[in-house]
Amino acid sequence: MKAWKHFCTITKHRWAVRRNCFCVGLYRQGLLHDLSKYSWTEFSIGARYYQGTRSPNSAERETIGYSAAWMHHKGRNRHHFEYWTDLDLQTHKYTFFPMPRVFLVEMVMDRIAACKIYHGKSYRDSDALEYLQRAVARDGKAIMHPQTQRELEFLLTMLRDRGEKETFRFIRKVVLKNKPFL
Repeated sequence: MKAWKHFCTITKHRWAVRRNCFCVGLYRQGLLHDLSKYSWTEFSIGARYYQGTRSPNSAERETIGYSAAWMHHKGRNRHHFEYWTDLDLQTHKYTFFPMPRVFLVEMVMDRIAACKIYHGKSYRDSDALEYLQRAVARDGKAIMHPQTQRELEFLLTMLRDRGEKETFRFIRKVVLKNKPFL
């Protein structure tokens, strides 16, 4: 039963991201979004730790200390800022790199859809920004490239203050046309 519920949740999430992506003209991202969640590596763990109110990756992490499903997922999906890390040859430390705008926008669409799925009827346009702010406060340091973080915060603040329709219009007309917006 948990496997079926997990399948329904990830499918519902993909449909929500697809709808959002299509609204801003990202058809490829909408169609291909999160296909790795159906791979055995991610799906089996998601079904095992399924709760319905939050990511199964969090439960796996709490149980065994890390999430194998998340490591698999973030390494295959460029709409996660964690994908954009690599070894800096100058410092020999891992560092963040800026996300291309198309993946930044897919990340915004993903965060909106995830909040809608997990929050249900209590969803508010401020939820995605609040989730990001909690992560930044918890970590106490940069969690992604500063440019990516500024752009993400700008778009999620716009979502909170102006709503989805206006934010999607801005993304179509400004962000995806590679015009400056900060």
